[in-house]
Amino acid sequence: MKTKDFRTVALKYKTIFFDAFGVLKNHKGVIPGIERTFDFLDEHGINYFVVTNDSSRGPSGLANGYIRRGIKSITPDKIISSGMLAHDWLKLKIKKGTVAYLGTGDSAHYIETAGLETLPIREVDLEDIDHIKCLVFLDDEGFDWNQDINRVINLLRKRNMPVVVANTDIHYPVSKNDVAVAIGGISDLIEEVLGKSFIRFGKPDAQMFMFAYEKACEIKPVKRNEILMVGDTLYTDIIGGNKFGVDTALVLSGNTLPEMAKIRITSSGIIPNYICDSVVIS
Repeated sequence: MKTKDFRTVALKYKTIFFDAFGVLKNHKGVIPGIERTFDFLDEHGINYFVVTNDSSRGPSGLANGYIRRGIKSITPDKIISSGMLAHDWLKLKIKKGTVAYLGTGDSAHYIETAGLETLPIREVDLEDIDHIKCLVFLDDEGFDWNQDINRVINLLRKRNMPVVVANTDIHYPVSKNDVAVAIGGISDLIEEVLGKSFIRFGKPDAQMFMFAYEKACEIKPVKRNEILMVGDTLYTDIIGGNKFGVDTALVLSGNTLPEMAKIRITSSGIIPNYICDSVVIS
């Protein structure tokens, strides 16, 4: 499949939204050479943000992951995560009380900064649940997959409460050819078991793109046709960007492998404006 040089594509836009996994980093860490891309964007006055469903840490924690690896231009104000939307919802809808969560202690940042008490699912006593006001799915680590997933199911069987999914990704790459189940996949399973529907935040929903768009305009006003969404997954990054009305670039450095790209685009009908091998600029 013929691909475009990312340098040429980037120069057509004033603002670029980057997905994280599969675009800027992979199972080994930050993709080598990615710092040159941000140097290039800075040199040409192109604004950029990391628009991610990753809610494993707050914006500062996510940014520090890049800064520690030498990409100092990705500061916390450049991070737009679906956890930020979940935080805003919690602050608006859950005025006080305890919120149970699946995830690590770092991921609980989004609950704590909404002024609420946090309770990891492993510490939930199913005989004492009246004080729990909400449950949030944040990250696929920090709990026992067997015992605690069953605990979630029984908590929601016993008590009716709002359930928020702060990361809608169903899987993420752990090697060149393999993936692991993400927290969005776990929430799908529990929805199916219980026959319930949860509140979801993240790509491909338009709300996530509107949130990112508003954040971008706070720094530098921009029109939708001046924005490019770059991602490695057709069903989140690309279809989400297409629906929101921004141009999209599919990169072949993550979930969509080069040998499968044409088949997946044809079978899904989800068509990016561009296809690039990666966003690394030589």
